[in-house]
Amino acid sequence: MSMHPEPLTPELLLQAYARGYFPMADSADDPGYFWVYPTRRGIIPLNGFHLPHRLARTVRAAPYAVKVDTDFPAVITACAEPTQHPQRQSTWINATIRDAYTELHRLGFAHSVECYDATGALVGGLYGVRLGAAFFGESMFSRATDASKIALVHLVGRLIAGGFVLLDTQFVTPHLKQFGAIEVPRARYLELLFDALPRRADFYGLAPDAPPELVLQSITQTS
Repeated sequence: MSMHPEPLTPELLLQAYARGYFPMADSADDPGYFWVYPTRRGIIPLNGFHLPHRLARTVRAAPYAVKVDTDFPAVITACAEPTQHPQRQSTWINATIRDAYTELHRLGFAHSVECYDATGALVGGLYGVRLGAAFFGESMFSRATDASKIALVHLVGRLIAGGFVLLDTQFVTPHLKQFGAIEVPRARYLELLFDALPRRADFYGLAPDAPPELVLQSITQTS
């Protein structure tokens, strides 16, 4: 059991992220949490984001309505569903973590990107934390083809347009490698983090309902 004596408050979360830590839980049923401080950290260089041609065409075709911050609680709840992670039967997102990040969202430090189908159903998305010009991607989910990938593309376009300089993915997975994710040593990550924290960035540099053309234009101007 991953018990921790300190309540997971928004203030504690922000202090931890500013030092390179993030919390996880052993399972959804475990009320505790523990701090993770990887020796190697996953990032997606925003000036080296790789957008596969097929996915670019899909984003341009706009099979889903992409929105920002319209239902953060639904996104983090969906990310916590074990069915979204075929490699494991449990999730590291428990009620303690879900409540803390939802409060961070209310305070303006956590954001979600969501994909809705033609019926209005939430079919994919992601969420993360913003501090300075750094965005810490936490988790994503998909219930329909390419939904989480489209959300990621919209996130990256938004971050670039808003002047962000660091996109932290925590770990590198084969899924993220296709987008240019790399591993960096902890010392290098902290350099990037401490450079990003005092900078100003605007998550709404693109309008919440920015069309795919603007998102893709933001990416192609940088990559």
